[in-house]
Amino acid sequence: MLVQQILSSKPDEGVVTIAPGSTIAEAAETLSARRIGAVVVSPDGKAVAGILSERDIVRELGKRGPACMADKVDDIMTAKIVSCARDETSDQVLEKMTSGRFRHMPVMDGADMVGLISIGDVVKAQISQLSMEKEALEGMIKGF
Repeated sequence: MLVQQILSSKPDEGVVTIAPGSTIAEAAETLSARRIGAVVVSPDGKAVAGILSERDIVRELGKRGPACMADKVDDIMTAKIVSCARDETSDQVLEKMTSGRFRHMPVMDGADMVGLISIGDVVKAQISQLSMEKEALEGMIKGF
C-alpha cells in the first residue's frame, strides 16, 4: 500500500503544528487538547523544523522536573527528521520507523509537508491489505 492511500484513508484535519519558539507547556496543551502523540514544529505549516512527541516531554520532565515546561520546544524537539514521499510503500515506511525507533513521520512533497502518518496508520493499512488479500485468496480457492 502506498503512503498516498494511507493519507487518503485518514480524516482530512490537516497536520497539527506549533511554531518554533513556543513553550513546552503550550505544546503539551496542544497534545492534550487534540488527543495526539506528537506535534510538528513548523514556522509556516509546510516546512518541518522538528517533531515533538509526548515521550520527548516526559523524558525532559523526568530529567529536570516541571521547570522545563517554560523552555522552548526548539530545545527538546527532534530536529533530524526522517520523512517519506506519497509514492513510498507502507513496507518502506515501516522499515524507516522501526530502524529509527520513532512513531511519526511527515509526508513531504518536495520541501512542503503534505501530511503526517503514525505507526498506527501504517499498521492499520498493513492489516487492511492483508485482509483484502486473504479474502481474494479464499475467493479463488472456493471458486467465487
